[in-house]
Amino acid sequence: MATLKIGLWNAWLFMSVFLLQMIAMFALNGRAAKKTHLPIKIKRKKTEKYSEYIANFVWLIAMIYSIFLPLKFASTWFIFGFSLFMIGLIFLILATVDFMTTPVDQVISKGIYRISRHPMYVATFFICTGTGMAAGSWLFILLSFVLAICFYQQALLEERFCLEIYADAYKEYMRTTPRLLGLPRKMNSI
Repeated sequence: MATLKIGLWNAWLFMSVFLLQMIAMFALNGRAAKKTHLPIKIKRKKTEKYSEYIANFVWLIAMIYSIFLPLKFASTWFIFGFSLFMIGLIFLILATVDFMTTPVDQVISKGIYRISRHPMYVATFFICTGTGMAAGSWLFILLSFVLAICFYQQALLEERFCLEIYADAYKEYMRTTPRLLGLPRKMNSI
């Protein structure tokens, strides 16, 4: 089990990218902020409601835990974790730029959104799992997997919402782009 102590060189350094992303989105593009959350009026299934509550709770626990969780710089796990974190960070930056530069009335289907309909969720999983590995914390890795399960439920809800808003354009996007990660599908191969 990891020794917990507040420190400068702890896992919060990695997790702070999410705070920086939110600040950038709100500061640089107020319109993008309107796209970041589903309207409350959207009808949610029970599993979607519960997974949203669980995700928020687990997210809070992970953020607090990261403050006390030292990174294990001199370990092989750190190298693998840092590599996975960097892949996630690149995904997050690309997804955020694509998200912010696409007009609100259009499906986001450019850039990283060509290989994933939910690249921010994929990025979050990579960042959190990489953080857990870099800190040598199985608990943090477990929290990452719980978040991934909850985010999958959220992705299904978002897709229903996007189908209502963007109709055929989103249907076509769903046909040609994997939900989580993969190579873009050719339109005529389906």
